[in-house]
Amino acid sequence: MRSSLNDRGSGRVVAAFVLPVVLALGATPVLASPAPPALSGGEVVPDRQPSTTQDGVALLRVVVPDQAAVDRLNALGVDLAEYRKAVDDGIEVHAVLSPQEARELRGQGFDVRDAVPGQAAFAANQAERRTAMSAAVTAAQQNDTLTPLRAEWFTSTDDRRFLSVEVKSSATDAETVLTATWDSGRGTPPDSGGTATLSRFTDAGQYMYHRFDYPLPVTQAPSRVTIKSSRGGSVTVPVTKWLGERRTPPGGHYVSDFVDHYMDPTEVTGRITALAAEFPRITQIIDLPYKTNGYRRAAQAQFGTGAASTFYVTSTAYGSQGGNDVSLALTRPEAASSPLTVTVTGKDVVVGLATDASGAISSTARQVVDALNANTAASALLTAATYRGDQGGGLVAAAPATRLTDGLKAPRSVSREPFQMKALRVGTKRGGPKVGVFLYCQEHAREWVTPLVCVETAERLLRNYAHDPRTRRIVDDLDIFILPTSNPDGAHYSFYDYNMQRKNMTNHCPAKAADPASRNSWGVDLNRNFSVGSMFDGYLGASSDCTSGVFAGPSELSEPEDRNQVWLTRKYPNIKFAMNTHSYGGYFMWPPGSYKEAGRETLPRIDLGTENYFWESSRHILSAVQERRGTAIWPGRTGPVPDVLYSAAGNSADEHWYNRGIIGWDFEVGADLYDPATKRFQPVGFQPPFAEGHEEAMEFSSGQIAILEVARAYSGDRRRPGSELEVTGRTGTSATFTFTTDEPANVYYTLDGSRPTLNSPKLVAAGTREGAQRITVDRTTEVHWFSVDIAGNVERGYRPGGPGANYRRQRVEVRGDR
Repeated sequence: MRSSLNDRGSGRVVAAFVLPVVLALGATPVLASPAPPALSGGEVVPDRQPSTTQDGVALLRVVVPDQAAVDRLNALGVDLAEYRKAVDDGIEVHAVLSPQEARELRGQGFDVRDAVPGQAAFAANQAERRTAMSAAVTAAQQNDTLTPLRAEWFTSTDDRRFLSVEVKSSATDAETVLTATWDSGRGTPPDSGGTATLSRFTDAGQYMYHRFDYPLPVTQAPSRVTIKSSRGGSVTVPVTKWLGERRTPPGGHYVSDFVDHYMDPTEVTGRITALAAEFPRITQIIDLPYKTNGYRRAAQAQFGTGAASTFYVTSTAYGSQGGNDVSLALTRPEAASSPLTVTVTGKDVVVGLATDASGAISSTARQVVDALNANTAASALLTAATYRGDQGGGLVAAAPATRLTDGLKAPRSVSREPFQMKALRVGTKRGGPKVGVFLYCQEHAREWVTPLVCVETAERLLRNYAHDPRTRRIVDDLDIFILPTSNPDGAHYSFYDYNMQRKNMTNHCPAKAADPASRNSWGVDLNRNFSVGSMFDGYLGASSDCTSGVFAGPSELSEPEDRNQVWLTRKYPNIKFAMNTHSYGGYFMWPPGSYKEAGRETLPRIDLGTENYFWESSRHILSAVQERRGTAIWPGRTGPVPDVLYSAAGNSADEHWYNRGIIGWDFEVGADLYDPATKRFQPVGFQPPFAEGHEEAMEFSSGQIAILEVARAYSGDRRRPGSELEVTGRTGTSATFTFTTDEPANVYYTLDGSRPTLNSPKLVAAGTREGAQRITVDRTTEVHWFSVDIAGNVERGYRPGGPGANYRRQRVEVRGDR
């Protein structure tokens, strides 16, 4: 099963499969598909139509009866999305499958259903993105024209004054920023009243105009306001008094909405670099030390008919470094009994095939491969291999000169060289004792919404800093690190070559899995390559198969992308909080993230106090997500990863928590949308139409801002926790009790009359997703205890390692012991 599933598009399932004489990259042959199976009600399951651009691969629903079946899919190396939902007949998960893989899973008894709606929008998303980018380029080439719509001041019922401005720019892209400056009344200097950035208002994905989201409080009624654009436009208009009265909604002036199309990693990195240049006082660009392998591939070509007579060649240089200039021809000599020859002229390689006494070609695929690899001049240009480890005993046919190609389709603006990953650091006084927060996005290439979340958050922090007190407190009090794309090579490949790419682009496959038809299966799952709870430690949810969607790599932390994350968290040990943003499904999760299959043994559970802190913080963070459009992350999709999803061996949140104590969450943006017509929730997929992707970016950026608020509250927490002992039950021979705390905190206790310390027993959870344990004693006991919160504040100022005795104490009586 595994070999077939992982030979995506290869057709190895049937022995009679015939390969074309020359297989160009991206022209994977299509097998005739048997009729799709019927459901019990007679409804035919619609299978995917083969596609030359995506190899027929799509996102399909799979319904399994229980978690054991999900684990089985993981063990088979099936490329599962981070999505699961309880349904009437079990658990619905989503898998990226080719038609052949879908048939094989059905053959093994899995209920593979239809495709996830909305995932056929790849071409539309790309077209919309090109249109937006074209508009941005046009706007950047000329000054925009500003058309004032309204400029008014008014008073509220308590006589407080407010300013409202609306202006339309001829440049409709999200990178155009408008700033308003106003006076303090007639005859005062033009900038005496203040300055603020306007928000870009869009509706149904269309730009309408710029405005203040909420009326802006002012001390004096202004007479004139000047609006200037980052594109060069400028206009000054009088401010009139508005006759109506309004009450300013809570929140004051706050600008948002800075993304208007899906962005590839080159754009995203350019965006944060430009932000750092615009706001040098409160930002810094950090060049991460390990460059990626790059958006590049060796050039290849494949020859032959049928597995036994097929071989392929791979350039020794990357395609962008000369491999695309290499060509190979197979010629048939005119003479009989000719030997097999290899000649090289420049970068053109010609194989003269051997003939027998009758003049017929007698060279086998194996002989051609051996001859090419043995020729010094040829092997300097290319290497040859038989098709997927076949013995290569079949005869080959003559073929015209074929130029090798890396098959990559990105424009020249996307560099083929190793990528310099960059993080944006935000803060007024960076470093020192300030609490650090690490926000990172797009570990999985196909999750296009996630980098928009990080970009939007960076824009909000910087553009609101000057005028929004809440933002100013966050930036002043924290040290913030934003890495908007954690997988730049894979993401470029997803944008331009294969939109369902999950992994990076580094090919660790041996020759038997490195032929051109396997190109969409190469790479390492970066969220399975970390060093805690990994596949190499025996944990479930990753694969050693190099073509699996969850390939863990050749070793822990083999990939530079992941080593960059580790470097950053080690270089800046003040980082205490982290958020890894993925898509899709609407989850909010935290460690532990993996378990061993035998006994479902998880990594050590987080202690009860920290678990309660995760839950309490979740309410604040998820409420912020909900504010945008009412999206609610369900309680059933909130909690430790294994509790709500599945085992993910070697993930980054576990790496950062267990090795460095970083409190880390995982967002899965893109919650299910409720369809009132069907009265069902529908999934949105990895790359929804941009109107939906935009809303997801807006709401989950609000969630990231809320995480920063949580971190800031933590940094300033000096309040000592309080606790109580509560007797919950008695019998004639025993008493049962537990502890309650007035905030998330751990409780340490003793039952033998000794002084409690941090080495004493600690109150634990009664079970998975349960409350605190109940402790039972069979004789009257004096209990000693203290509590300590997540920030390290100790109840009553007690010093667990010192001589003091100001811990809590209470006598728990057992009636029969009187």
